[in-house]
Amino acid sequence: MHMHMCEKTSSVTICPCHVYFYPTHGSNPRLGSLSLLSDKRPPNNQFSGSSSFPHVRGAMNDSPLQVLTFPTAPYHDQRPGTSGLRKKVHVFRSKKNYLHNFIQCIFSSIDLRDRQGSTMVVGGDGRYFNSTAIQVIVQMAAANGVGRLIIGQNGIMSTPAASCVIRKIKAIGGIILTASHNPGGPDGDFGIQFNTANGGPAPESVTNKIFQISRSIEEYAICPELRLDLATIGKQSFDLENKFKPFTVEIVEAVESYANSLRNIFDFAVLKELLSGENHIQIRLDAMHGVVGPYIKKILCEELGCPANSAINCVPLEDFGGRHPDPNLTYAADLVETMKSGQYDFGAALDGDGDRNMILGKHGFFVNPSDSVAVIAANIFCIPYFQHTGVRGFARSMPTSAALDKVAKATKIQLYETPTGWKFFGNLMDAGRVSLCGEESFGTGSDYIREKDGLWAVLAWLSIIATRMQSVEDIMTEHWRTYGRNYYTRFDYEDVNLDAAVEMILDLELMISDKAFIGQIFTVGGKKYQVETADNFEYSDPVDGTISRNQGLRIIFTGGSRIIFRISGSDTFGATVRLYIDSYETDVNKIFQDPQVALAELVTIALQLSQIHERTGRSGPTVIT
Repeated sequence: MHMHMCEKTSSVTICPCHVYFYPTHGSNPRLGSLSLLSDKRPPNNQFSGSSSFPHVRGAMNDSPLQVLTFPTAPYHDQRPGTSGLRKKVHVFRSKKNYLHNFIQCIFSSIDLRDRQGSTMVVGGDGRYFNSTAIQVIVQMAAANGVGRLIIGQNGIMSTPAASCVIRKIKAIGGIILTASHNPGGPDGDFGIQFNTANGGPAPESVTNKIFQISRSIEEYAICPELRLDLATIGKQSFDLENKFKPFTVEIVEAVESYANSLRNIFDFAVLKELLSGENHIQIRLDAMHGVVGPYIKKILCEELGCPANSAINCVPLEDFGGRHPDPNLTYAADLVETMKSGQYDFGAALDGDGDRNMILGKHGFFVNPSDSVAVIAANIFCIPYFQHTGVRGFARSMPTSAALDKVAKATKIQLYETPTGWKFFGNLMDAGRVSLCGEESFGTGSDYIREKDGLWAVLAWLSIIATRMQSVEDIMTEHWRTYGRNYYTRFDYEDVNLDAAVEMILDLELMISDKAFIGQIFTVGGKKYQVETADNFEYSDPVDGTISRNQGLRIIFTGGSRIIFRISGSDTFGATVRLYIDSYETDVNKIFQDPQVALAELVTIALQLSQIHERTGRSGPTVIT
């Protein structure tokens, strides 16, 4: 006899596996009653951050494991953001059942008929608390009727690889433990992202359901005695009390399945010649001590022949070596400095969970992410995958520059503009409308999976270089000459007081909503900018008609220059206010300026309109891209 989370009818619990009666006081000393269980804590101090377990409990030759339900109380701050639930590590560790609640809400959001006996994928970027959280997820998956879990060895699997595996094995979804490019360690961030059967982040209909469940959750189901060996590759089976089939977990080598997909997309023979042939180029890849290090070593070094010293910071660390695993000019400054020496022809940095990328050319030439996706679009048939599949459409997030739009127009390919968040691209890709998409936040990817993919972007660029036999800088400047240049910059104001940030955005929206604002002329440094339109971006999904409102304030000037304000949806503390500036230039004599010089007047207008420095108490942005 044991307790299980199921639909209750009177004093009998009905579940797909069995029928049983709740025990009363004294009827089963081992289990006790529900009220007694409320004081019972999961063993082995699951809140300690320790991930070492003495042995595997519940293997087939042991006694069956009990499935228990524990009462809990809801938290009202578990609304997933653009990429799942992100909080400081101490929130997950110190708040009773905070982790358990959210995991239960994920399982409860899946229809019981779909969940029962299903297969799910679990992995993470290796940050602090990753292993501890995975043990809890495994215990709760077993108790909630999941039949099989596929987990990366040591709990590590990049976000793109997880998406790839979900799709390949036709899992019902996956749980990815990452806070992406946010800092790690005991004082850092932790995140839980649920990806659905398409391999992509759960759409808003699902995350809203998870949030609603989190506001009224009363209990969670768990097998507290189940212990998993995360280090040993192979299958582990667990006999659960009153379940006919064992619960199985497969620990897999996380790189190979993903690497095989890349072999089917790119011409590895061409890439090997570029990277290790007679006239090979010199490259430098920085994994930033994130999850992608082993992938770089296996694919770029072992298979494509790059020297071992081409790849740096490739050992995943719980705190990313004390660094901020965000591939931009500020947090990957060491790579930028190394590239400036002229020793390397191509450089790239990848973030904590492997889905973001920064591309650099010789002497530290920086490729803006908005330009990066445009260049890949313009040279898309350098990648064999697209020669076979064709190109259905392009997509970019609204704050991303319109550089991709120019390629789409020239090639007569449909262009979609979406809110920030890869899940919006996923819907378009599922409907067969989009083949390539990108975000200004260093995210690029294609329809072979439903996540952005840093290593995919690196191989895409290397494929273009191999085909064109030009440097990164020459490819980029030729692109500007052909399509014009979208000067672009982003200012990030991190850890701003949330109330101050929201008040600023509300006041700005009030200002730009006034009819008198349209047509207003701003004169700075002899240049005039006239407001053509202004709004709070709203997106109607062309596939399912879902409307997403309040996605960022836009001020669009005659000629196409834009100022955009947005509060980030992936923060764990305070708020990050992002200011985006985009201005199009076709004069070939003016396309080689420093972006900060070219955009100085628009930056001045943006700062004057928002009063962001006065309102936040900041003298300038934390990061400039």
